[in-house]
Amino acid sequence: MDLIEKAKEFYINEIYDYNFYSFLADKTKNLSLKENLLKIAKAEEKHSNFWKYFITSRGHNLPEIPQGYTKNKYWQFFANVFNPILLISILEQGESNALKDYYKFLKEADLNEYEVNSLKNIILDEIEHETFFSKEAEKLGLTNVRDLILGMNDGLVEILGTVAGLSAVYPTNPFLVGISGCVVGIAGSLSMGIGAYISVRSQRQISEAFNERNKIIMDIFPEKSYELFEEKLKESDIPDNVVKEVVEKLKKENVSLSSVFQKEVEENEIKSGFFTGFSYLLGVIFPVLPFFLFGNSFVALGFSLVFAMLILSFVASFVAIFSGISIKKKITEMILAASFAAATSFTFGKIVQYFFGIEV
Repeated sequence: MDLIEKAKEFYINEIYDYNFYSFLADKTKNLSLKENLLKIAKAEEKHSNFWKYFITSRGHNLPEIPQGYTKNKYWQFFANVFNPILLISILEQGESNALKDYYKFLKEADLNEYEVNSLKNIILDEIEHETFFSKEAEKLGLTNVRDLILGMNDGLVEILGTVAGLSAVYPTNPFLVGISGCVVGIAGSLSMGIGAYISVRSQRQISEAFNERNKIIMDIFPEKSYELFEEKLKESDIPDNVVKEVVEKLKKENVSLSSVFQKEVEENEIKSGFFTGFSYLLGVIFPVLPFFLFGNSFVALGFSLVFAMLILSFVASFVAIFSGISIKKKITEMILAASFAAATSFTFGKIVQYFFGIEV
């Protein structure tokens, strides 16, 4: 790893993060959010100063800020089209990526004591920023938006593979391919939705049974809670003398441990099942639509691929812009995955047609 080049990359990213968070703070009318975004912007400015010191102290010149830098090019568009707070769930991912890069740099670079301590503080800042964005996203229900996109992508890629395979078998009957794609899509949507419903419901029932059991223990035998807590601490390899001291102090203060043994109940299973199924079904629309518009399956498949690639490119760009990774790399990654699925399914369809002698 070229440390100076990496430091220059960090420097540029911190400059743009400072500008970006300042821009978002200016756009939002939520005073609390505005204040927090401005604090984060100031922290990013401080981080850029550290990288400035790191680069110049080693006799290198600061990099020029590219005028065509991706974030500078697109952030105003997204912040103007969408409410700024809708970008928070994406920002969370960006902070997570920065955290990993800085940790790797800390482990691999030859740093003096001041630089080690400074970089540790920067990492701590990034953790706090990620935590803040995560809480805001959860509070605003924005995690559902991310889940919707992921669910939609699942439906899109899977049904694209289905219609590609069926197009190879029925090249002159696009309507049959489209109907079959819809049937598979609806079945997949129901399967995903019911699976999510059962999973969340089962977990909820387990958590509720666990909580009820512990509630009974706390009610009729509170002393048992201290024994359970003591066992829990020992399992964490905490020294026995420390465990004893903590438990004795809790007993003396008569502290209730009920919250320690409460499992968080999962989200509503009906909501989870509906949302998962709906997001999957939304992705089905784009690959199957052309098969109801054209008279040849190959032509329809071509348009199906175009529609799918456009949607995948948009989603990939949206994620990449605010997560600090290459747009080109992310788009390529998602399109190659979808293309592989379609090509493999098409090939398999041709094999099936050949061996079973299907003529259309």
